[in-house]
Amino acid sequence: MSDNIKHECGIALLRLKKPLTYYFDKYKTSFYGLNKLYLLMEKQHNRGQDGAGVANIKLDVEPGQRYISRKRSNSNKPIQDVFAHINSRFKELSENNPELLNDPEWLKANHGFTGELFLGHLRYGTFGKNSIENCHPFLRQNNWMTRNLVVAGNFNLTNVDELFDILVNIGQHPKQKSDTVTVLEKIGHFLDQENELLFLKYKEQGYQNQQISKLIAKKLDIGNILTRASEKWDGGYVMAGLLGHGDAFVLRDPAGIRPAFWYEDDEVVVAASERPVIQTAFNLKPGDVKEVTPGHAIIIKQNGQTTEQPISEQLPTSRCSFERIYFSRGSDKDIYKERQLLGNLVTKKIIDAVDGDLNNTVFSFIPNTAETAFYGMIKAVEDYINEDKKKQILALGNDLTPEKLSEIIDVRARIEKVAIKDAKLRTFITQDDSRDDMVAHVYDITYGTIVRDQDNLVVIDDSIVRGTTLKQSILKILDRLGPKKIIIVSSAPQIRYPDCYGIDMAKMGDFVAFQAAIALHNENGNDQLVQDIYKKCKDQENAPKEQTKNYVQEIYEPFTVEQISTKIAHLLKPTSVNADVQIIYQSVEDLHRACPEHTGDWYFTGNYPTVGGNKVVNQAFINYMEGKNVRAY
Repeated sequence: MSDNIKHECGIALLRLKKPLTYYFDKYKTSFYGLNKLYLLMEKQHNRGQDGAGVANIKLDVEPGQRYISRKRSNSNKPIQDVFAHINSRFKELSENNPELLNDPEWLKANHGFTGELFLGHLRYGTFGKNSIENCHPFLRQNNWMTRNLVVAGNFNLTNVDELFDILVNIGQHPKQKSDTVTVLEKIGHFLDQENELLFLKYKEQGYQNQQISKLIAKKLDIGNILTRASEKWDGGYVMAGLLGHGDAFVLRDPAGIRPAFWYEDDEVVVAASERPVIQTAFNLKPGDVKEVTPGHAIIIKQNGQTTEQPISEQLPTSRCSFERIYFSRGSDKDIYKERQLLGNLVTKKIIDAVDGDLNNTVFSFIPNTAETAFYGMIKAVEDYINEDKKKQILALGNDLTPEKLSEIIDVRARIEKVAIKDAKLRTFITQDDSRDDMVAHVYDITYGTIVRDQDNLVVIDDSIVRGTTLKQSILKILDRLGPKKIIIVSSAPQIRYPDCYGIDMAKMGDFVAFQAAIALHNENGNDQLVQDIYKKCKDQENAPKEQTKNYVQEIYEPFTVEQISTKIAHLLKPTSVNADVQIIYQSVEDLHRACPEHTGDWYFTGNYPTVGGNKVVNQAFINYMEGKNVRAY
């Protein structure tokens, strides 16, 4: 993606259902669980490179033995750092007592991270905070085994202030106002209540305290705890949690905004943010892996019994379409097809933009993540060329000769790798002019691929958000090839609104589509209209989120998509670029055609799936109008 967008995050949960000796006997390793967790996390490294963490719980340990292990890292290579730390103790053992590596029960009794229940997390930091304390999993500790709670997730809540006040009103003193701490303490509060109710119940029945602890472990109603804890949550989330005695859960938001998948057999229960990583780790077919139903939780009891239970009333399903366009790995069979179709569906606009002159048009892509959409685009171009070949051949009739036939059939789409990112280039100079010159060389170009002043150059990207990289480097770089026209194609529609469910797109002023709309209002003398929209947002600033309407949509209503695209091209074209510049966006309608099961499009349309989204977008606009460079949530 030419504009680097971050988002939170990726999870991996693994429960071993058999005794540890079973895995050693079958798979010849005492580290079957750790190896699988590493694979699940490494295959999701695209979901978070700012931090990683692992937690492990041992089942059925004796009092006095440590049963929870956790390691987190915010190093440059956090996954490797976490597992290097875990493996260091086993490396030492292999040098001194290698025979003990073949005794999983001894390892469980004497070393950490050798239990049956694993939780891994990968983090992208969207708030600019990347201390070790911001890395998941989070741990809420207690001497009562059934009150220990480990939580990690991929989420963002829109109403943290409201939830924080609820915690304060029930007598808690949260250590910070963040959705992660709020979630941990909210679940922890109802976990404590459930423990207390069960303790009193069994105490009245005459049971001794040690007996009561075991009964609580069996009878804890995880579904009830999650239902009560999440009642007021507004946002997109997948939460994964472990309890000290061995229960576990994966909870998904009622609109299905954030993705979650799971699989169970007689050996394991596994959950992750993406389907293909589970397939890869356990050699499964796509149909073997199930999607977590929105508003439901996968609940794994201490005895290994696993159920999917409804937790909250489902909202209309609004799965995040950005997962399909960019975030999730393209190795998923459906995502691969969808990304190809995204490139395919935008091709007619491209052919119109070059007036059908494909002989003098070169196609490419930037960055590598746009490659699949590029293949779809090229297939559509080839289909167009083949249809044109048929017409030309039929039109020749009796005048058809081998020479004329060869001339027609030799025409094909011109494909070139015109730009290659120099990953090692760094911009050390801070002065703007010098730094801009350095940024303009982040990509190497392939000279000789373009006929100067004659060829059109079409480059497809996943999306265009801020447009900063286009303006500062890519357009300048491509112009050095000397094309007559540069056409930048976005396989996603215009991003017009902030996301408040985990993607790092929070400020209205960052969106080049919004900048273009404001510029058009200014040109048309519509400043008062913008002020009126600001007043509407301001008037409902303190209204309950349930009563809030998204007035920012009115900013775009006077203009067509094409008018805004034209203005975006004008805003992004550097004065030094000689080629004509045109920017083409995917339509929302074709996005839905390509990704019919992932209709979450609020960043394109402003149609937020939860009421908190409307409050966030209005606040983002208020912040813009008041010159506040802060997040709206």
